[in-house]
Amino acid sequence: MQSLAVALPVDGLAAAKESPRRTVPAYPGIELRCPVCRADFCTLSYDSLAQSRVQIECLRCRTAMPQRDGIWRALPLDRQAYFARFVYDYELVRRAEGRGSDSPEFYLSLPYTDRTRRNSWQWSIRARTYRFIERKLLPALQHVIARPLAILDLGAGNAWMSYRLGLLGHYSVAVDLQVNAFDGLGAAVHYKSAQPALFPRFQAELDHLPFADGQFDCAIFNASFHYSENYDRTLAEAIRCLRPGGMVIIADTPFYNREISGRAMLEERRRLFEKQFGLKSNNLASCEYLTSDRLLALEARHDLQWTAHHVWYGIQWACRPLLARLRSKREPSKFRIYTAQVKTP
Repeated sequence: MQSLAVALPVDGLAAAKESPRRTVPAYPGIELRCPVCRADFCTLSYDSLAQSRVQIECLRCRTAMPQRDGIWRALPLDRQAYFARFVYDYELVRRAEGRGSDSPEFYLSLPYTDRTRRNSWQWSIRARTYRFIERKLLPALQHVIARPLAILDLGAGNAWMSYRLGLLGHYSVAVDLQVNAFDGLGAAVHYKSAQPALFPRFQAELDHLPFADGQFDCAIFNASFHYSENYDRTLAEAIRCLRPGGMVIIADTPFYNREISGRAMLEERRRLFEKQFGLKSNNLASCEYLTSDRLLALEARHDLQWTAHHVWYGIQWACRPLLARLRSKREPSKFRIYTAQVKTP
């Protein structure tokens, strides 16, 4: 395929306590796609995407995809404006919640330890979820493919999962709207002390990923699928980027048995946000949660079959539904991992 892009040069802690990054064959490269006109860009090597300072320009519509602070900016100007208020409010709330740290050790310890101790309960959930993905889901997929996996980390946040996947020898690409240095993609600089060759990072929206079709083995929605404004579009875009037989993983998105419980959660959260932060929580019309009906609808529309994986999050978490009934409270959310494979032709 003829390239529709040109690359323009711009300017020429102790080691992790986990096992070091494994030596793996070089990844052949990733073909990019214009975030505006959707034309395919040139193919750049994985290492080049992770390290080079270049600007790519689409030869069809002249849209530039610059790299600043090591992050590819694949969010067009009109979409930057669309998400601006959400990004601003989200960062404000995350700072107020005590996210991030000045210490590289904080990031290198995630998700297993929250060294700030400000959000330890949440990180304990993330850790159990990730351990299940690491030990159960990825090895089964890699056994079939018989090589290191190319993985999209969608809604990567501070990119702790991409860092962990790199330690396992996989090729991860981190995608998020947030690029700040405490809770967004900019925080990935803290992983350099343990993994000098960072993974590629892209500021992009999940409904318009800057990658050509059929290149990745796995797409993980890392506690992020519920931020989607349209589950159909978001899932279709992830599927588009996967090879036949590739896997979609939805992790740590709230699930409710009843739609009314999800709506009640949203109303509670809106009141809490206004009280605590003086903000409305609906600047982005996110879908926010999953139900069986929503999953079945996605299954039918995208020709998938979901598998639900139940992770043990501890006795206190398991008792939440019982305690809610005893206290006449609404149904609490559940966290499950949902997987589906893209069918081969």
